[in-house]
Parts: sequence; structure tokens; C-alpha cells
Amino acid sequence: MNGADVLRFVDALHRDRNIDKAIVFEALEQAILSAAKKHYGEDFAVTVAIDQVSGKPSVLCDGNDIEADMLGEILGRISSQTAKQVLMQRIREAERDSIFDEYEDLKGQLVTGTITRFEGGSALVTLGKVDGFLPKSEQIPGESHRMNERVRAVVIEVRKAGSRVKIILSRTHPDLVLELFKTEIPEVAEGIIEVRSLAREAGYRSKVAVSCSDTKIDCVGACVGVRGARIKNIVDELAGERIDIVRWNDSLQVLVPNAMQPSEVEDVILCPMLGRVIVLVREDQLSLAIGKRGQNVRLASKLVGWDIEVMTRDELNEQLEKSVAAFSQVPHITEELAESLVSQGFFSFYDLSVIEPDQLEEMGGLNSEQVDEIVAFADVESEKQEIEDSRRKAEMKLQREIDARTAAEAPPKEDSPPPEEVAEAAPAVEAEAATETESAPPEAEAESSTSAESETTAQVAE
Repeated sequence: MNGADVLRFVDALHRDRNIDKAIVFEALEQAILSAAKKHYGEDFAVTVAIDQVSGKPSVLCDGNDIEADMLGEILGRISSQTAKQVLMQRIREAERDSIFDEYEDLKGQLVTGTITRFEGGSALVTLGKVDGFLPKSEQIPGESHRMNERVRAVVIEVRKAGSRVKIILSRTHPDLVLELFKTEIPEVAEGIIEVRSLAREAGYRSKVAVSCSDTKIDCVGACVGVRGARIKNIVDELAGERIDIVRWNDSLQVLVPNAMQPSEVEDVILCPMLGRVIVLVREDQLSLAIGKRGQNVRLASKLVGWDIEVMTRDELNEQLEKSVAAFSQVPHITEELAESLVSQGFFSFYDLSVIEPDQLEEMGGLNSEQVDEIVAFADVESEKQEIEDSRRKAEMKLQREIDARTAAEAPPKEDSPPPEEVAEAAPAVEAEAATETESAPPEAEAESSTSAESETTAQVAE
């Protein structure tokens, strides 16, 4: 074993497997040490050192230097397998640590790989020297993948699993939208346009709030691109997911209406004590503001970081009257204090039960004992309301199940022609009947007349 061979070996491992040279030298020293101890026995004190400049190893056994020829004989004849096992184990550990450090730095960033295998609904993605794992739960709903397909995803978790590194990928994480914005929109990658906030429900809809340091650039228009070219590439990558781009503003009075697009907002009422925003809309805008299954208001709430409650003005007035009347029944709460609480956005007993005691003391001029009594009363009432709401939901669910079962067990109705066909057929039937009457023989007409007279006579007799 000469120094040149050692240096070539170390350099090859460093270049091919991205392992630090110092770690390779340490692995070699451990391998030689294990081989020498197996040769001489555990009773001998053996030390090994490799010169990292010349690559020449030096081995001391009980203080005596072992000649290079003798060392080569030890490693080549007796303990080469032991040395190889120790060396390969250390190299695998070093390679694992190197990959772990590399992908730990890539957490939240975009990577591209090729699907090589499916395990159930999950996909195994080759990222080069290592495989990534794309679970079914991290795939966009409704999206299907195939073998050898190239996919883009973000790294959300990296962990060591024995001698390997497990890399978890995601296509549902909000960071995927952010990384695609950086890829498709140069101004975002350069920092001219900043993504201030992002809310996403993968496969359905995302809301992105952007701002620009340059007043000459329209940040929303730059993200959309000419004829929507830029945003179209992102939408296509996300399997048709809808993306709303809104303009960021530090004022909630401006930001909230922007976030509630495409609905039109009449007024915004801030309730800082509860971190709540009440958004007033017209009756015809109510369903659009809430969105399908509450999606629009839910995403807008995530985007601005405040709870948003959508109401019409009539609903707000009704809620104010109802809440003032309810709070006026609470011990130590006067009508003036009830109106003050409601004006701050406290509408329910649950809201009242989570109020800060010092705030309530300041608002109503109360002492700590009175505040504790109010909070305790609100706790009891909120629990009652929660039980009542749960009971009502259970009844509604049961009724839906009964209706579905009844509809499934009902016998199918006989096929009948559509109303249009019946309407078209009616004149034809009348015409046919008229034709038959005109062509009927005299005997038939006489018989018909006699039958009619008999029926009339019977009716008179009765």
C-alpha cells in the first residue's frame, strides 16, 4: 500500500460520492486499525495515522513502527475482508450524512425527478443519486401519475433511516406554488416582486398576495403575464388549480376586500380584541363571498391572518340585537357594557368566555370577582350552546341518511315520454280521432247516438 494509491482512492471517493476527504482518510485509518488488531490481537496497543499530503500510512504496535511491506502482508493476506467491511461501512455512513446535509438544505425548495415505481398510491421518485418518496396524501387530489413521468415537488422532510436517507416530497404544500412563481416569474426570483402571503387548498384554489418595490411595475399584471402566459404555466403544472393573485396592502381595510375577490365588499369592520374581521356584502354577493363550501372566505382568512366573518347588513343588525339581549341577562353586565362588548365583535357566549379579564375590568369598571363570575357564566352557556349545536348537527345528519336510504329503496318510476313529446303527439291523436269519426259508417253513428241517449236517460232516472 503506497501513498499514491491511497491518494487516488481518496480522491475518487471524494469526487464520485461527494464525501469529504478527511472522512475518507479517517475511514481508511479505522479499516487499517481493525485489520492490525485482528492480526496482532486486542492486547497490543495499535495506532494508525495516514499523512493526508503524501498518503503514506504509518502503524505503531506497542510503540514499534510496522514496515510498509509487513503492513501490506497483514492487510492482503489475513485481514483484508475485515478492513474492507469497516471501510465500506464508514463510507456508507459518510455518504448518508452527505446526502442528508444536502437535502436538509433543500427543504421547502423545488426538485425535479422521475417516477420509477409505485407502492400502493405512493410514488418513488428518482432525484439522481437518491430516491424521494411522494405519498398519496401529498399528491394533488384528482391528479394521476404514470411510470417515467417527470414531476416537480418540494422537499418537506428529510430523515435518516438506517444506512439510507428518506426524503419526503409534496405537491400539496403551499411552498410549491411559491417555488413555481420563482421559476416562471423572473421578477419574483430577483426579489423585485415579493410574495407577501399565500394560502392554498391543493387541487382547488390558491390565493397569492404580492407587492412590488418598484412603483412603475404592476405586480399583479407581471405575475399574470401577457395574455396570462405566466400564470397559465403554473396552473398547468398544478393540474388546473385556480390561482387568485391579489395586491398586498398593509392596511386591513384595503387588504381584506382584495383578498375577498372576486366578490364585492361593502364595508370592513375590525375587531382587534378577537382578531376578527366582519365583512359586509350585499345579499347577491353573499354566496360568492363565502365560496363553495366556504372556500373563498377560508382562504382569504388564511391570507390576511385574521378570522373573517361574512354577513349582510341586515344579518349584522339582527346579530347585534340578539347579542345585546343575551349579554344583558349576564350578571353584572349592564346594557351599556353589553353594547360595548358587541361593538368590539363579541357576539356569542364563547367569545365572552375567552375575553381577557383585565380588558373586561377596564371596559365595565368591574372588579376581579365580578369578572370571574361573568366568565364562569359564559363558560356554562357556551357549553350548553355547543351541546345544542352538536345535537342539531347529529339530527340533520341522521335525517340526510334517512332521506338517502328512502330514495334508494323507492321503486323506480315507469318511463314516460318527455312533456315535449306528449305535447307534440296530442294534435296528431286528435286529428286521427277526427278522421275516424268522419269515416265511420252510418250504423256506427246511430249506435253511438243511441248509446249517448241511453246514458242521458239513466242519469235523469237516477
